[in-house]
Amino acid sequence: MSDHKPTRREWGARTTPSLQGNEHWWPDQLNLNVLHQKHPDANPFSESFRYGKAFAQLNVDELSADVDALMTDSQDWWPADWGHYGPFFIRMSWHAAGTYRALDGRGGGGTGAQRFAPLNSWPDNGNLDKARRLLWPIKKKYGEKLSWADLLVFAGNRALETMGFKTFGFGFGRADIWAPEDDIYWGPENEWLGDKDERYTGSFEDGSRVLDNPLAAVQMGLIYVNPEGPNGVPDAAKSAMDVRETFARMGMNDRETVALTVGGHTFGKMHGNGPADAVGGAPEEAKLHEMGVGWANKHETGLGEYTITSGLEGAWTPTPTKWDNTYLETIFSHEWQVKKSPAGANQWEPVEVKDGFWVPDAHVEGRKNPPVMNAADMAMIVDPDYLKISKEYRENPDVLADEFARAWYKLLHRDMGPSARYLGPQVPEEVLVWQDPVPKHEGPLVSDEQIATLKQAITDTGLTAKQLIETAWASACTYRQTDHRGGANGARIRLEPQTGWDINVRGGVAEVIDQLDKIKGASNTTISLADMIVLGGSVGVEMAAKSAGHDITVPFTPGRTDATQEMTEVDAHAYLEPRHDAFRNYMQEQSTPIPAEHLMIDRAFMLNLSAPQMAALLGGMRAIGINAGDNNTDGIFTQRPGQLTNDFFVNLIDMGTVWEPVDEDEGRFIGRDRKSGETKWTATRVDLVYGSNSQLRAIAEEYAADGGERHMLHKFISGWVKVMENDRFDLHR
Repeated sequence: MSDHKPTRREWGARTTPSLQGNEHWWPDQLNLNVLHQKHPDANPFSESFRYGKAFAQLNVDELSADVDALMTDSQDWWPADWGHYGPFFIRMSWHAAGTYRALDGRGGGGTGAQRFAPLNSWPDNGNLDKARRLLWPIKKKYGEKLSWADLLVFAGNRALETMGFKTFGFGFGRADIWAPEDDIYWGPENEWLGDKDERYTGSFEDGSRVLDNPLAAVQMGLIYVNPEGPNGVPDAAKSAMDVRETFARMGMNDRETVALTVGGHTFGKMHGNGPADAVGGAPEEAKLHEMGVGWANKHETGLGEYTITSGLEGAWTPTPTKWDNTYLETIFSHEWQVKKSPAGANQWEPVEVKDGFWVPDAHVEGRKNPPVMNAADMAMIVDPDYLKISKEYRENPDVLADEFARAWYKLLHRDMGPSARYLGPQVPEEVLVWQDPVPKHEGPLVSDEQIATLKQAITDTGLTAKQLIETAWASACTYRQTDHRGGANGARIRLEPQTGWDINVRGGVAEVIDQLDKIKGASNTTISLADMIVLGGSVGVEMAAKSAGHDITVPFTPGRTDATQEMTEVDAHAYLEPRHDAFRNYMQEQSTPIPAEHLMIDRAFMLNLSAPQMAALLGGMRAIGINAGDNNTDGIFTQRPGQLTNDFFVNLIDMGTVWEPVDEDEGRFIGRDRKSGETKWTATRVDLVYGSNSQLRAIAEEYAADGGERHMLHKFISGWVKVMENDRFDLHR
């Protein structure tokens, strides 16, 4: 027995997944971790805890008063600029919410993810660890009644109010996560603020520069754009191109972009009063005794007037803790030139500061400083479209105030989904189109007797189980839990843009919806078409199960309503299109270079499914024959299609079948009889992965075993109901 005592480095090698985990040895291995993120044991609260119920006990007026008092309670360990933390908290809230991206709904402030790596250590989030520590006494006071996710964005909203701005309102309801969101792809770079444009194709010169999907920031470690200009080069015109694309990726149009830039930069300052190399490591690399506080600054006191964050130094306006129109007055009243900050960063300063525009120093009484702009600010007057809007806002401050209030509200709430998820007394009555509104249900809900009658009417149409299931799935599978958008509620499958989606056209859902709508019209009930589509799917599942010898009832809860085209933001809904759907063995040509099995995991995560539910749904739908397109038989491993059986798993892992790829890309495969060589089945990557991946095979073997069909059926039903009810926020608050 060795008496060698492991060194700290050796011990770390034994426990650190990045050094000896499976991902190290098999980097291309399918990673199912994202499907296990919500393990109940990761939550410090009991299994019965519901944030909505806990929040209902919180006094929002008292909370507002506490946050207001904190704003001007300057702490010696981190002094407030001009004695007011308002601008600091605005930046914290903006950066918490601003990671949202419309293409996949990831990011945003809805989970409190800014507390964890990598966000807590991004260069663009420099010193925001101090903002969160300043809020700790408030979080401590309210405990489980107030999530960090809500507090991080509420503090910035309240900060605006304390400095004279009237916000549009605020919705609580963001529940915390307890571990980093490891599934989010933030970019290909291996260093912060890399300067090689690895995430872009094309060029500035011909206007072809395009950011890779689904990214929404210009560089690793930034929320939006580089404040010095693209790759640190002070070019305002090129910065405007970056600003436009990144803000669009986050769901903002030109007016909202200008409003946010002007309104947000009305407050506070940038920090770079000292050498950049005086700043230490980020929180995730802080030493134990530093207790998670990063970016230690060795320049002078490292605090107050010597703070270094972005490296740029100075305030935008002469009144940095007051809502007014001085940002636009400042930028339009001066001629600007590029200068170096004390930290060596590129920034814009006036050639000559005019009277009334000198900025009082944030910490040194009597000192005056010139106003300062960054590249994104200069873009507001260099880009012709931004310039036009900026001039309008200068001439019409009330228009700016209204549009900034709305854009700020959208920024903070975009990832929360429909307003039905919002909590608290400050939720505005006006519902906006980007919130995917649906009408309130009018009249009594359909009774059990009426549901039974409607189910029989659906059965009598002659529609097959395949048709009914595929239509209900097509309606509901648009949901994504990242930003709570999509789903069956609203029956938007009958509206643009969904009616024209390739997979819906291939699936023939319009015919099914037409017949269900006729039944609805003749029923003399208050049931919606959205409910009819889901109910039709329930009937289809029950039909397929019955034909396999299983007498089941699929749980169905009415209460959905039907949205109108006017309630549907067409451009935003285009992001919800299923360009790949493993459950229907569908992949649009050239939609992505990512292997289909990895996209399957992502789709299952979006639908909030567990790995066993994902497997049961895919295998069951294959057995029923639900593939996109009439002639697509890939993965239909059964001699009795249309029945809800475990045949997919039984035949997939049968050792009498030998598989081989049919093309160099290994996207499709042929399964031949081991003895005769005759073709038995064809399959795609998402079919065979249930036999090749060890974790998925473990599930497949249980479903394929004698007696395993009942386990598969149980997970199929629970997964099906979850998909159908993901957007029923009234059922699982």
